[in-house]
Amino acid sequence: MPDSGVYVAMTEFAARTPWLWTPVSVFTTYGVVALIVAVLWMLWWARRADSAAAAKVLWVGVAVVLAYVLDSALKNVVAEQRPCRALPDVVTVLPCDGVTDYAFPSNHTVIFAAFAVATLIVRRSWGYLAVVGALLMAISRVYVGAHYPHDVIAGLVVGGAVGGAWLVVRRPLTASVERLRSSKLRGVVWAQRR
Repeated sequence: MPDSGVYVAMTEFAARTPWLWTPVSVFTTYGVVALIVAVLWMLWWARRADSAAAAKVLWVGVAVVLAYVLDSALKNVVAEQRPCRALPDVVTVLPCDGVTDYAFPSNHTVIFAAFAVATLIVRRSWGYLAVVGALLMAISRVYVGAHYPHDVIAGLVVGGAVGGAWLVVRRPLTASVERLRSSKLRGVVWAQRR
């Protein structure tokens, strides 16, 4: 790979910074759990928002799921071997994933990038934090030895594109949320009249 030198340099840097192993490993391994909690919190927050804001928040969750599905398909099509398997002399912070757990693009990075771009659409201040999180996730995936730099760059691009697809789905998704809310409201009014 053309960026294997950067990958090796990053893993060598990781070997020299054992004090970072635990925080980076925890973040890179469990960061997705924090992301899911953030999506659930945003959905809870949006329950009282207008339909346009609620649709934006709903898109955050949908974008994360779509990004994961698209990334899984791309991984199986490209079938790029993990760098820790292709470069067996490299020492990594985390154990190397299985032979059929492919590298390109980085799943964690795709999910975080989709979340970040979709969150920017909801509220810029939240989105800026999410962008920092996505960049840190990308760096952490190379640091622990799981991905080449091009895997995480592709992950940022693919995830960002999925999150940015809001521009395509904005009107139909907002209309669907509006219809759903109207039908629920009619159901409540009808039940109260009985």
